Amino acid sequence: MPENFQTYLPKNHKFRNILYTKSGYKSTITINREKKLNCLDLQTINELTLAFKDSSWDDNIAVIVLTGTGKRAFSTGADLDEQQKYFLKNPNDYYKWMYEFIQLHEVMRNAGKPTIARLNGMVVGGGNELNMSCDLAVAADHVIIKQVGAARGSVAAAGATQFLPLIVGDRRAREILFLCEDIPAAKALDWGLVNQVVPFSELDKAVDILAEKLFNKLPECLRYTKQQLNFWRDLSWHTTIGSARDWLSIHNLSEEVTEGISAFNDKRKVNYKKIRSGGKKKSKS
Repeated sequence: MPENFQTYLPKNHKFRNILYTKSGYKSTITINREKKLNCLDLQTINELTLAFKDSSWDDNIAVIVLTGTGKRAFSTGADLDEQQKYFLKNPNDYYKWMYEFIQLHEVMRNAGKPTIARLNGMVVGGGNELNMSCDLAVAADHVIIKQVGAARGSVAAAGATQFLPLIVGDRRAREILFLCEDIPAAKALDWGLVNQVVPFSELDKAVDILAEKLFNKLPECLRYTKQQLNFWRDLSWHTTIGSARDWLSIHNLSEEVTEGISAFNDKRKVNYKKIRSGGKKKSKS
């Protein structure tokens, strides 16, 4: 149990995969896996959850910022090396991993404080789901956003399928999730996926200005406004996430996942024709 209700973390707690800092009324949580494009393994997910909980508990913190190290990636979603090593042949273990990812989103939505996604680089798959679980987003102008599940053997069922229709509308959500194409920053702004786009050199300043605007609001009113705004997200989320967790766990045994991840690791195109033909070669007549 924490020593007091001002901090959730034990004293001198050390993180391995994230950076966690507090400066005045703002906390910044940074995914620190730049060489792996800030992808999400179980350790990282659990550390993010702890940091968000701690920021939620700390009454000195008014605004929480989520970002990634470097300039290449905010986050590219699940760590495929970890997925292939531990989860593809073991649905029970993936089921546990999925629980932790779900809990992270729950904590982010229920932190009781406004959250800003500082999008410093590409925002892909589960990384975009983290982006959407934040209240607001500021993107550098080189950023692209995309979902890749239908092209790589998964379904974006932990945020994207629930939240994209609410954020960008049904037809645009289907375009994003079906086609798996890059969405440049300008288009993301036009579609409402982000609130602001600035040059990378101005990203920190833009986030700081937005954080200051949020600080200069009444905290209890902000908290309840966030709670009310969460209604449709919570309704969609809680109606679908349990089924998604089960389906994704079992689906990990499928040929589609094997082919999608193998193609990614081999740096080749997915053989969609082979999948559609059930892995059988057509006989010549």
